[in-house]
Amino acid sequence: MNKKLKIFLIVTGVVTTCFSNSVLAQITQIPENMEGRTFKEAKRQMHNIFEKLYHPQTLYCGCDITFNRFWYFPNLQSCGYQIRSDKNKKRAQRIEAEHIMSAWEFGHNLQCWGNRGGRFNCELNDELFRVMESDLHNLYPAVGEINGDRSNYLFSDSIRAPSPYGECNMSIDRKRQRVTPPERARGVIARAYLYMSERYGIELDAEHRNLFNQWNKKYKPDENECERNILIGQVQGNLNHFVTEKCR
Repeated sequence: MNKKLKIFLIVTGVVTTCFSNSVLAQITQIPENMEGRTFKEAKRQMHNIFEKLYHPQTLYCGCDITFNRFWYFPNLQSCGYQIRSDKNKKRAQRIEAEHIMSAWEFGHNLQCWGNRGGRFNCELNDELFRVMESDLHNLYPAVGEINGDRSNYLFSDSIRAPSPYGECNMSIDRKRQRVTPPERARGVIARAYLYMSERYGIELDAEHRNLFNQWNKKYKPDENECERNILIGQVQGNLNHFVTEKCR
């Protein structure tokens, strides 16, 4: 084990069954472009990447994304989006960076998260968490209201609750804390989860591994997803091979 690897393992302080030593050894080979990057910087890079796509849309609802000189916004009319609550009106009219695999999922087993430290403590003190939090392959623009409502709920294909978001068929069961996303988003979601699981040694239970394998097989990448993967590779230094294989 080289010196750089030893130092990184000590700094991360990962003591969890979800991160095996062999996988930790692999993920410490961080592309130079990811080292020291913050979530804030990653969000700016995501904006720049989507500005280059031929038809950028939000993740779940497929709302067209409008760019101005400084930032970007969802065109809610383009996707028939209906704001669920007047309290969320401002949030629904902005783009937020959605962690497809939620920060809780990839962070709560880290030592920094325990003892009520949570995400804020991990952002301050854990390099591994910061790398995962800013990984562009797991970030996607979403309508702010949807991002908030999804929370850290797990994905499912069995929720039959009616959608309160107009033509955006996003079904959320708050009691079970499960979400069934529109079909248009399922391939992107699956390939992000499979990537995060493989790259960072995050175990998926049998139910979700089977689900994401099925979605990956059934829902092929479109031109935007393929181009996004290439642009992330140019910025971040690595590709999501689950996308690359489907784009050939």
